[in-house]
Amino acid sequence: MAAHTTLVIGSTGKTGRRVAAKLAGLDLDVRHGSRSSAIPFDWDKPATWAPALAGATAAYVAYSPDLAAPGSEAAITELVALARTAGLKRLVLLSGRGEADAERAEDVVRASGLEWAIVRASWFAQNFNEGNFAHDVSAGVVALPVGGVGEPFVDADDIADVAVAALTDDRHVGQLYEVTGPRLLSFADAVAEIAAATGRDIRFASVAMDDYAVVLADYQVPPEMIALLRYLFSTVLDGRNSSLTDGVQRALGREPKDFADFARDAASTGSWG
Repeated sequence: MAAHTTLVIGSTGKTGRRVAAKLAGLDLDVRHGSRSSAIPFDWDKPATWAPALAGATAAYVAYSPDLAAPGSEAAITELVALARTAGLKRLVLLSGRGEADAERAEDVVRASGLEWAIVRASWFAQNFNEGNFAHDVSAGVVALPVGGVGEPFVDADDIADVAVAALTDDRHVGQLYEVTGPRLLSFADAVAEIAAATGRDIRFASVAMDDYAVVLADYQVPPEMIALLRYLFSTVLDGRNSSLTDGVQRALGREPKDFADFARDAASTGSWG
């Protein structure tokens, strides 16, 4: 694509901040799309969407809290309409594996009439050091409502590299890249990899979903977020995603980063203290 401005929606998130940094590293014009940006973008305030899109020619779209959440399809539908009106040429959507609502949002982007690419990701490795599990890892016990199901955790840098390629190279237009890591690990396996990387005693404990929900409520987690987590842990982690894909290889021509390498890198930078 010629010189353009890319709006990165969710530019303070795990993938968005990486996408923004990588685009800036290519000397491309980046507009940050977050609540705190100079031109703010807030998924909860649709009035902010059009001003953030104005003048952009492409956008990376990371929906918050997750495309699996109720209302995501309607939000993406409205965003796509505004993007067309604003004259954007290309959209790259971050999606999630095995999520019915996410796939409906993908269909909206496919039917947009704009150039598009979709990056459909497995669970992020960075959930363990930048997300909800980080505190528990540091505390030494990761208690989650999941058993021995295998998940091919994908590194957020791999997701960002695929997204940047899709934003900047016409060869990726019209492509769905389902991205995973190179191995299936249970959550207990993942915690064991982190324990090995840190040299610390870190345990995983499987707990009942109802008990987990009670703890979340005690911490004043909003009911809608508890419902989303219940869906993700009870439905998305039912084994439907216990397989590997070649999305990273197809998009980038290289293997995805292994979880053990992620754990070692994160430990070396002091992620868990």
